Amino acid sequence: QVHLVESGGGLVQAGGSLRLSCAASGRTFSTYAMGWFRQAPGKEREFVAAIMWRGPVIYYRDSVKGRFTISRDNAKNTVSLQMNSLKPEDTAVYYCAADSRRFGDSVYDYESWGQGTQVTVSS
Repeated sequence: QVHLVESGGGLVQAGGSLRLSCAASGRTFSTYAMGWFRQAPGKEREFVAAIMWRGPVIYYRDSVKGRFTISRDNAKNTVSLQMNSLKPEDTAVYYCAADSRRFGDSVYDYESWGQGTQVTVSS
């Protein structure tokens, strides 16, 4: 099991930027992919971005392409999400997730989850 802790959330005006970080500990040697998901009140948790831990593959949901950038630092066991040009519809709790089995864009693909960090974008 991988323990994940998110940080970097906050309140920002539309058009602004935030950088989220996720620190991983525990059985990080088993990690295959790291992902970011988000969940707004009353909605299902949705995929945002994912990165293969030791490979070149990165994937984003369409609505964040060109605005968000996921990156990793394997030596420090961290993954980050740089969010630019934020929109009110980006408002949600953002979760970091880790998977030991595959690279995926479903919540069911991921085994370990952080507690989430709130991102609020005002209009």
